[in-house]
Amino acid sequence: MNSNLRTGDTVIVIAGKDKGKSGKIVSSNSETKRVVVEGINIVHKHSKPRSQKDRGGIKKKEAPIDVSNVMLICSSCNKPTRIGHKFDEKGNKHRACKHCGALIDNKYVKPKSKKDATKKEKEKVEKAETKEIKETKTTAPKKTAPKVTASTVDTANKVVSTTRRKAPVAKSQGK
Repeated sequence: MNSNLRTGDTVIVIAGKDKGKSGKIVSSNSETKRVVVEGINIVHKHSKPRSQKDRGGIKKKEAPIDVSNVMLICSSCNKPTRIGHKFDEKGNKHRACKHCGALIDNKYVKPKSKKDATKKEKEKVEKAETKEIKETKTTAPKKTAPKVTASTVDTANKVVSTTRRKAPVAKSQGK
């Protein structure tokens, strides 16, 4: 299921114990259809000290909630809205607000091509490509000349014709 909610979107909780609270999406999982919202659905995790350095106690943690319990807040009209889709002049598909029709921009988009990637990612890709090229050169099989048992050699040391000897036939032991 594609929920159309992305990391960094501001959402409001419409059902559950935190109904009416809003926050930003920290992470989302499309397989389980759940999102983790900043400051929403806080659970207490009890931990036991495992060593002298490790302190036990009760730690507060954000737990995931179902996608159906949150609604996107439009950045232009500041209302909870359903998500529609529109195409721009170039033909690219974007998310749009159902109330005001404004396009919903997402600042946390991962790069999809080499052009959009950062310098570090480009360097990693280049290093990996050069490494693959070096490996293919070293692992290429070497061509060896065929073994010639008896041959006629020309004056320029070229093999003109090749004949191979037959393997000896084993004699039978019983008569």
